[in-house]
Amino acid sequence: MVRDSLGPSDALPPQQSGSGSCSNASIKMPPVDLDPTTDFIAGTIAGIAGLLIAHPFDTVKVRLQHPDLSSRYHSVSHAFATIIKEERFSGLFKGIASPLATCGFMNGLVFAAYKFFLKAQMVDDSSIPSLTQVAIAGSCCGVAMSLFSAPIELIKIRQQNMLESGLGSVSASKLIYTIHRENGLKGLFRGLTATALRDIGYGAYFFGYEATSRYLTTPPAIDGSTSGQGSIPLWVLIVSGGVAGILGWLPTFPMDVVKTRMQSTETAEARSIMRSEVTTGDNPYRTTISTIQHSYRAGGAGVFFRGLSPTMLRAVPVNMATFAVYETVAGILSP
Repeated sequence: MVRDSLGPSDALPPQQSGSGSCSNASIKMPPVDLDPTTDFIAGTIAGIAGLLIAHPFDTVKVRLQHPDLSSRYHSVSHAFATIIKEERFSGLFKGIASPLATCGFMNGLVFAAYKFFLKAQMVDDSSIPSLTQVAIAGSCCGVAMSLFSAPIELIKIRQQNMLESGLGSVSASKLIYTIHRENGLKGLFRGLTATALRDIGYGAYFFGYEATSRYLTTPPAIDGSTSGQGSIPLWVLIVSGGVAGILGWLPTFPMDVVKTRMQSTETAEARSIMRSEVTTGDNPYRTTISTIQHSYRAGGAGVFFRGLSPTMLRAVPVNMATFAVYETVAGILSP
């Protein structure tokens, strides 16, 4: 998911988001933004760092969520050990090519979309947005971004479910060609609705970051001066990033399970091309509703939280590292 590799610029720039507790949302302060080029470079490098840390956990999560592959693994640790044993260490990084190639583009797009929806709510550009406005902008941003993230994650998930050793023999381009040939353009957007519903969680992500960073930093001067402003301390960014990572997943995690199950199903021809061991027969995962119904009947409510453990395990270190790398690179590049 893209928010696993977002930098602090993808919430509010530290200098613009203001300081102080959540109750200080109405205090007006002059906005100060990083140079766009510096912001983009720092965000991209931080995103790549976060992605490299997160992807092995994501591969385990996807395997645990897959209706046919989950029975192969008894626990998170067993899944890690089995994948490494059967597919080598590189097996944990299957499907990383497509998100890695689009990391900079997606980070920039998230940043632009979030700013757009936030600005659309603001009457005065110099005021500090409320946490409600932050959450709304984040949710709208997530829904808009699902148009891009759905096909990228479809390819990633298909590659992650290949059981050969190594990074897999089927390239992203071949998968795209096969899916498009069989199902047309709509085949690449399989699971779009579930992706959009899941990515509403961007609202909780941005809310968590902003609420935590505002609470942990010193309130600005009452007269509106910037004497107490400056950059948010690195430790605050790290803690805020960890909180954001957890809150960004918890509310909408069941929809991530639904999305993974929909995007994991394949036609018989595609399975033969990918030499997958998965056999789904008559596909009960055709739509979001049918996936929810069939999953509940087969596994109860608990099925919608499969893969939550590796997701939570990765959330804190990934976001802490992402925010730390962003701040470090931005500090090096800034005059």
